[in-house]
This record gives sequence, structure tokens and C-alpha cells, in this order.
Amino acid sequence: MNNKEFIAALSRKSGYRIEDTQNMVRTIVYNIVDRLTEGDSVNIGGLGSFDVKKRMERIITNPSTGHKMLVPPKLVVNFKPVSSLKEKVK
Repeated sequence: MNNKEFIAALSRKSGYRIEDTQNMVRTIVYNIVDRLTEGDSVNIGGLGSFDVKKRMERIITNPSTGHKMLVPPKLVVNFKPVSSLKEKVK
């Protein structure tokens, strides 16, 4: 399902116009991104939690050349689904 199909389905279920639904989804996503960039975690009931974690620097080996390279530390977004969602997906 792509973004357009998701917005159309959500619009049908909620009874809002497609433009209004798209604005609501955009607002939610922008708010989540803003909170994550501030270092906060975001918990959404029935879905899961988003947070930012720091990946430590590590050494990797290029399999074709055998050269070792240092990968610098970086921040990554982590999502942890609630257990009920995990069970439904199984």
C-alpha cells in the first residue's frame, strides 16, 4: 500500500475529505519527527514506540577486498511494536 492508497482508505473510513485526511497524516508525521529530533520518544497506543538510539562506531570488513573500515557513530530511529501488534502480524 502506498501513501495515496493509505490516505484514500483512511479518508473512506474516517468520513473526511482526502485533502483533510492528508493534512492530518502530514501533521502527525511532522509532529513525530519534531519530537524525535528533540530527543524525545513517541508512544502511540496500539501501535508502538519510536525513539532515537545511538549506534556506536564499529569496524567492518569489505568482503570483496578484505579491507577494514571504521564506520563512525550515528543516530538511528528505532521502532518497537506493542505485543498485540506482534501477535496480529504472526
